[in-house]
Amino acid sequence: MAGAHPSEIDAAFVDNHDLRKRVHAAIDQNPTQSSLFHDISSYILHQPSAAASEPASKKRKLGDSNSAQSSTTGGSWASTATKAWRSYPGTSVSLPQRRKFTLEFVADRKDGGGVRAVGADGSVEFGIAWRDVDQVFCLPVPEKAKRQHNFVVLPLHGDGVNPVPEQLAGHPPEPILWTFEEPAGKNIVEGEDPGPTPIAEAIQHCLTQAGTRKTVIFPTADDFASAIPQSHRKGEKAYHVKAHRGSKEGYLFFTSTGILWAFKKPLAFFSFTTITAISYTAVLRNTFNLVISTPTQDVEFGMLDQADFAGINAYIQTHGLQDASMAAARRAKKLNVNPPAENGDAGPNGAGAAAGDGEAESELQKAEKMLQDAEDEEDEEEEDYDPGSEGESEGSGSESEDGGEGGQGEGEGEGEEYEEGDDEGEEMEGQE
Repeated sequence: MAGAHPSEIDAAFVDNHDLRKRVHAAIDQNPTQSSLFHDISSYILHQPSAAASEPASKKRKLGDSNSAQSSTTGGSWASTATKAWRSYPGTSVSLPQRRKFTLEFVADRKDGGGVRAVGADGSVEFGIAWRDVDQVFCLPVPEKAKRQHNFVVLPLHGDGVNPVPEQLAGHPPEPILWTFEEPAGKNIVEGEDPGPTPIAEAIQHCLTQAGTRKTVIFPTADDFASAIPQSHRKGEKAYHVKAHRGSKEGYLFFTSTGILWAFKKPLAFFSFTTITAISYTAVLRNTFNLVISTPTQDVEFGMLDQADFAGINAYIQTHGLQDASMAAARRAKKLNVNPPAENGDAGPNGAGAAAGDGEAESELQKAEKMLQDAEDEEDEEEEDYDPGSEGESEGSGSESEDGGEGGQGEGEGEGEEYEEGDDEGEEMEGQE
């Protein structure tokens, strides 16, 4: 009965094939509704913009000036009429929408080109102009049996940390995140790199064509590598640290340009210029918390594994970040991790200062010293007490024989005092 359907319906729902089919099916099932759908379609067609009639929950199309994150929204790259330089059908996208798209790269020297996601109906759902890209990361997906990599494209003003300009406050720019799964076994094409490098090189080509100086960032052991071995991939380094931001579990990546929190929304990227201080709190035996301070907020990440404590602190010192670790109530004191040497030139990592009188002692070193001193004090207290002498010492034995209850009470008191000291020692060791 497709021929009985009003032509207005096809015109009104031309960009949504599934919804158009549902309207047709509803009319076929109940022909009396035909006039209702006709009026609805006519109303949609007479709106100034079809996008204005979409519900707020529906993701914005590229026609929305902010959805492209670009001042060149009107460029040819935003239209499917412009042929893509590279196309990757069936790409699993997680942000800003979670479903599969055909991911297309448009390389254009004139308008800069862009990356766009094309839906099943052939329309462009969202995209970012290459000239409006702030950062691009290629990161291994943790804890996966199959090798996977997440590409993260962060737009300008879309780092999730710094305030968004007023003109973008209504529709803040959103990152694009998609997953590349390495082929295995028979799916590997001989002579081709099965890893993410070819896609990264294609992105790099587009960024260069657009005249940007951006590069695709890969994690490296020179910046940070986790001390925790990967049980499912022995011998390979891990570049992430598992953490919690509130109730959400995610991963921190310590890269050459800053610290990235991924992969759950909202993503957050702390560039070196954004970070004003980093502090450690709740330092226990197995875990600790990391607080990253910016000019506008403090963001706390909890339950980081103690095994990565030293590596993270080395990263902070290497990149000259301020360290306000173990500060009571996150005190506002800011320390210069790599102060200039007073006598002689300092090296790139403050080597000259380190050779001085030790005034540049970092907060982490102070914390370690405090913990060690406390542990030494506990050890001395335990050495002063001989557990085997409880109730058997000469003094307590004579009092026990003479007074009975008096000697027993004293012995119990000594035992309770020792147990409290022992518990306190365990707690202090836990903080280490």
